[in-house]
Amino acid sequence: MSGHHHHDDEHHAHDEKEGGHARHHHGAGGHVHAPANFGRAFAIGIALNAAYVLAEAFYGVAAHSLALLADAGHNLGDVLGLLAAWGASVLSKRSPSGRYTYGLRRSSILAALSNAVVLLVVTGGIAWEGIRRLIDPEPAAGATIMIVAAVGIAVNGITAYLFMSGRKSDLNIKGAFLHMASDALVALGVVIAGGLILWTGWHWLDPAISLVISVAIVVGTWSLLRDSVNLSLDAIPEGIDPHAVEASLKELPGVTEVHDLHIWGLSTTDTALTAHLVRLDPANDDDLLHLAVETMRDRFEIGHATLQLETQAMADLCKLRSAEVV
Repeated sequence: MSGHHHHDDEHHAHDEKEGGHARHHHGAGGHVHAPANFGRAFAIGIALNAAYVLAEAFYGVAAHSLALLADAGHNLGDVLGLLAAWGASVLSKRSPSGRYTYGLRRSSILAALSNAVVLLVVTGGIAWEGIRRLIDPEPAAGATIMIVAAVGIAVNGITAYLFMSGRKSDLNIKGAFLHMASDALVALGVVIAGGLILWTGWHWLDPAISLVISVAIVVGTWSLLRDSVNLSLDAIPEGIDPHAVEASLKELPGVTEVHDLHIWGLSTTDTALTAHLVRLDPANDDDLLHLAVETMRDRFEIGHATLQLETQAMADLCKLRSAEVV
């Protein structure tokens, strides 16, 4: 074992090991976390929405309103989503320890997956009841629907406002803001439905609105389910073109070949990469590694790159050289 350990707070850290051939870099960039000062916003948003979900579910049963119950399911998704985003921001700061050498970052992927599954199960139950009530409508209290949904506009509007300032700098915050803003519009739709029930006496509007909300939840949740399953299977995260990454590595000075390239999500916001680079001149390894890790972070927001440098002779013996070998 030879080598040195060098750490640069601003840019990168790397280890040199295995005779100077395998080196590990990870940049400070490429990570998108909720800033610490949004902890209060998350706490207030979760408390407000959790209280509203309970109230909406209670009045949904009391007023025989499936639209309110569907919207309660929708807002339950908000609470789970906020908890997942907050949990991801907290866990991303946990240092690696013991058997968890990446920390607990992947728990954000598990949270997103369970969030999607819970929402789809709840929505399935509401949609089933919605279809039954369309066939055999039950009287719903339009005034109660209007009042409770109007409170929902306020709750979602206040929560959206809490995240407004951070929506441009952080994907978690942006997601929370957009979700809350769209839910305020859904609540407005429920208010209008309650008014129409009062005005026209059309009780079939209540289950009809619940089915519209159910479709909206499924459409919104499907992409969450797909992305979280893909991340669980170590798929390349959305928005990263593997061919562009490979081409970028091949363009590095002195690099003649790239193989055993893997790109995967460490969490819902962190991306990792490993690759073998075949290079001509070992004398320029430090410069090559520095440039490679900077390029991965700046061009693709890949903040955790591990690169193995090989001579042509080593590459010829590398058992991972074939694209078919994992």
